[in-house]
Amino acid sequence: MNRKYRNTIIAANLKMNMLPSDIKPYAEALKPAAASHGKRCGIVVCPSFLLVPQAIKSFRDSRISVGAQNINQYESGAYTGEVSAPQLADLGVRYVIIGHSERRTLFGETDEAVNAKVHAALAANLRPIVCVGETLTQREMGVTGDVITLQVKSALAGVPAAKMRRIVIAYEPVWAIGTGLAATDEDAATVCREIRTLVRGLYGARIARAVSILYGGSMNEHNARGLLSQPDIDGGLIGSASLSPEALSAIIEIASHDYL
Repeated sequence: MNRKYRNTIIAANLKMNMLPSDIKPYAEALKPAAASHGKRCGIVVCPSFLLVPQAIKSFRDSRISVGAQNINQYESGAYTGEVSAPQLADLGVRYVIIGHSERRTLFGETDEAVNAKVHAALAANLRPIVCVGETLTQREMGVTGDVITLQVKSALAGVPAAKMRRIVIAYEPVWAIGTGLAATDEDAATVCREIRTLVRGLYGARIARAVSILYGGSMNEHNARGLLSQPDIDGGLIGSASLSPEALSAIIEIASHDYL
């Protein structure tokens, strides 16, 4: 990681887990890590929509930001069951995960929809955490680079340079999501470096070195040190391990260290 140019971020994706009554004790267990390491590591917790108000309340007066797991690309309208970026921003949400592999594979979210949601998030002053990643079949076919390039370029289409600093990119190999498998430190570093090179080609070196790139895909307290020691990996998008505040706290502590 290189704190000279960009922020270290650990984002917890709680997915469709926990009850509203679980959030307060979860927050109390996580706050000590934020108090100790929050100056050196940005911490984001992304619960399901129903839990967002309780999370906003529970994390108030701490160094922990609340994010959402998805948004609709429209500001308002007849979209039953959907949630808009302005609604979340008005609650106090600061980040939103966009294009997670589960949204793409389970709910048919396209690259075009991801791009529309990125623009919606930026318009509402939310910080998008844009997810990109290849399937196991694509990896075995040797087209990881092509897949990542298409997803990154599609997600950022039309995003002006002035707003790129608000965007976080998360590389999450689909084959590692929820499987307990993780890319090797070197493989993850290679893809994250390629993402930064791609951003450099689109926006220039100054912006590319300022964009935080996270690794997602079964990062936990046991493999975080190796992954986070890579110069182009600036943090993690944590899934299963984030359900344990103790495990998440350990990852935050690791992420707060200087490696370079």
